[in-house]
Amino acid sequence: MTFHSMWAELLPIGRSSASGGYRRYAWTGADAECRDWFRAQAEARGLAYEVDRNGNQWAWLGDPAQGDAVVTGSHLDSVPDGGAFDGPLGVVSSFAALDELRGRDVRFGKPLGIVNFGDEEGARFGLACVGSRLAAGQLTVEQAHRLTDGDGITLPQAMEAAGYDPEAIGPDPERLARIGAFVELHVEQGRALDLSGDQVGIASAIWPHGRWRFDFRGEANHAGTTRLADRRDPMLSYAETVLAARREARLADAVATFGKIAVEPNGVNAIPSLVRGWLDSRAADQHTLDTVVTGIQQAAREYADAHGVDLDVVRESFTPVVEFDHALRDELARILGKDTDLKVPVLGTGAGHDAGILSGTIPTAMLFVRNPTGVSHSPAEFAAEDDCVAGVTALADVLEGLART
Repeated sequence: MTFHSMWAELLPIGRSSASGGYRRYAWTGADAECRDWFRAQAEARGLAYEVDRNGNQWAWLGDPAQGDAVVTGSHLDSVPDGGAFDGPLGVVSSFAALDELRGRDVRFGKPLGIVNFGDEEGARFGLACVGSRLAAGQLTVEQAHRLTDGDGITLPQAMEAAGYDPEAIGPDPERLARIGAFVELHVEQGRALDLSGDQVGIASAIWPHGRWRFDFRGEANHAGTTRLADRRDPMLSYAETVLAARREARLADAVATFGKIAVEPNGVNAIPSLVRGWLDSRAADQHTLDTVVTGIQQAAREYADAHGVDLDVVRESFTPVVEFDHALRDELARILGKDTDLKVPVLGTGAGHDAGILSGTIPTAMLFVRNPTGVSHSPAEFAAEDDCVAGVTALADVLEGLART
């Protein structure tokens, strides 16, 4: 199958007719359809297909037990109303790159694998990269079993309903030990390549980033009869904190976003008793990130005190800066720059990825494909087909250079 035909086949799965975005949440019907698609692609190519203990899907050319395998892939799930490219571009490109290599009649001296990591976006259970975190031992079984979605369904319940065994999850060191290199292709979530005029780039590092939950607790009351002076309205403290986040991020040349909110009792004519907001913040280095988040928390407490509101702040997840393996990164640059005077750009990113999670265990690297608008996690996310094809060729070149006889 061509890149275009695979892309067209995957495109309708989990797409909302209302927003045009995708709702491919972990262990749901749309997720199952995506997983069926992955398995069908593997079997159509005669690859050995398997699902690991954490629900990650693998397709193998050659025997992974041989060791020093070269693996590529990404994820197929999405954020709420996300775009088509974030994750799926890497998976589709992996199969397309294998097809291209077979067309070149490349003979591999190492096993070649393609992977679809489960629940990368964390849209349902609030924690990103669950599949790769479990495999790498960065998420314990106990922590995973406590994850709950917005409807109160736990991760074990969701996995079991989807036909998987939640009691089997956990670290998978033997599997990861078989991998000599992991290369993830991804649409760029920014405009650096568009501004430089390049179709493909290499990742240098992932910024440190985390998620913090702010719980503002006030007092519910009647919106029409309670004097402003008598109110303990947590929405005011939350709103002021949102503005403080923007201010602190701007001063530090970082990013900070309150993108999710829950309100109780959530009535139009009721003053809230609880406003719960989730902060996502990222920066180029740890010191800057600490400065931004500390500044936001201090401002939030001042606003809460001023309005008679209680505040609790909980760090729900955190990922330190990830420097991709320098030797592997340099090898990618050498392979892609071979027989040409062009220098492949190397750029950092504020977005987290499975490659970042695995980097502490195995050598990892990333390729980025140009995004002309820089928009991501939105239905407007886009990459031109010729850039996607250039990404497939670049990935094929890298896999050939790393895995051939």
